[in-house]
Amino acid sequence: MDREGERPEGSGSRRLTAPLRLREFRLLWSGMAISLLGDGIFFVALPWQVYQLSDAATALSVVGIAMSLPHIVLLLVGGVVSDRFDRRRVMMVADAIRGLAVVALGLLSISGSIRLWHVMVIAAAFGAGTAFFGPAFDAIVPEIVPPELLTRANALDQIVRPAAWRMLGPALGGWIIAAFGDRAGGAFMVDAATFGASILCLSVMSARAKARAGRGDVGSAWREIKEGFRYVRSQTWLWGTLVAAAFAYLVFLGPTEVLLPHIVKYEMGRSARDLGFILALGGVGSMAAALFMGRREMPRRNMTFIYLVWTASTLSVAGFGLARFPWQAMVACFVFNALESAGTIVWITTKQRLVPNRLLGRVSSLDWFVSIGLLPVSYALTGPVAEAIGARATLVWAGVIGATVTFAFLFLPGVRDIERGEPLPPRQAEQADVGPPPPGPYADRVAAAHLGPKDA
Repeated sequence: MDREGERPEGSGSRRLTAPLRLREFRLLWSGMAISLLGDGIFFVALPWQVYQLSDAATALSVVGIAMSLPHIVLLLVGGVVSDRFDRRRVMMVADAIRGLAVVALGLLSISGSIRLWHVMVIAAAFGAGTAFFGPAFDAIVPEIVPPELLTRANALDQIVRPAAWRMLGPALGGWIIAAFGDRAGGAFMVDAATFGASILCLSVMSARAKARAGRGDVGSAWREIKEGFRYVRSQTWLWGTLVAAAFAYLVFLGPTEVLLPHIVKYEMGRSARDLGFILALGGVGSMAAALFMGRREMPRRNMTFIYLVWTASTLSVAGFGLARFPWQAMVACFVFNALESAGTIVWITTKQRLVPNRLLGRVSSLDWFVSIGLLPVSYALTGPVAEAIGARATLVWAGVIGATVTFAFLFLPGVRDIERGEPLPPRQAEQADVGPPPPGPYADRVAAAHLGPKDA
């Protein structure tokens, strides 16, 4: 692949910033950083706006369902689109959809005419755009970054993501809301502007040399989806982890996103600025983990590492329920995000090295689809459960049960098979054979060629 003559110093360079020497990755990373800053603002503004319209936790649950349903329904289509078309253009269209949605939300909020149903409809459009952006982004990184720099590229992603989304963005969002008299409209408009900056960075990137032809009908699209599903089904380390994430997210993700703002606003009696600072400490934790992981090689026992840090991360959700003061919630948020990011870096790099490039968009969409498939149910259950046992007890049990589920899947037969033998080999750029890998040590698994989020 043409990288426009730019190569990092030394193919095995240990410098964390080495991927930024590649023009295409530098542009992608810059646009992502600006956009994620807006996402962090949105992360505070949306729940604050909803709780201004209704003080019931159920209201935010309903908005969460409205956003997650189209996201989940369209993910498989998004995976096919990202494998057929220029992934850069797919991301630009997705950013345009989400940017326009946030503009509409901001104008309604500023005018004072916003209603809960407005938020639900706009959130649905936002979720639909994300369904196309996520798989395309996951799949484009291995196209523009050589295999030996993937771990560092993913570490850089996990540095800017928390720095912008979890630290600077929420803090800025809380400040903007306070500056506008505790109203979220101005924050939404700033977020919308960041999507424009992201589109600008993507537009000056070079079109991919291997841009996919947009051909085929609905039948062929369905065949492509099934091809990706067959590959995932043949890899226990893939489908086992996706199922584990699905059940863990069912237990803890809805309660975390719905009840943490509720506790800060109503039980601690604090402001949007305090919520922003709590989330910002989570960003600091993620950055610390990314800096640590970016200076080290992939763990040889990569699946064991992933499951253990994700188990501990999920358990820390209980800290939100136990927190009585903002600083205590900050500690819990720091621990949660630090451990979550460490596991995510290893997980993403594992997928990027092992999954055939031509299937990467579809596998990434299936990753998202299965992992967050039960998220609407999690949102739907959060309100009733919180009303029955209390918001704090819901968060404590969510952390304990979610951690137990995650740890149990580590012992699923076959999940740790890829840990045998040598360290992970470089990803095979284009594999024709997508069947299960042959038996034997890891170095011989040439037939087996990439979250997330867990990033909610």
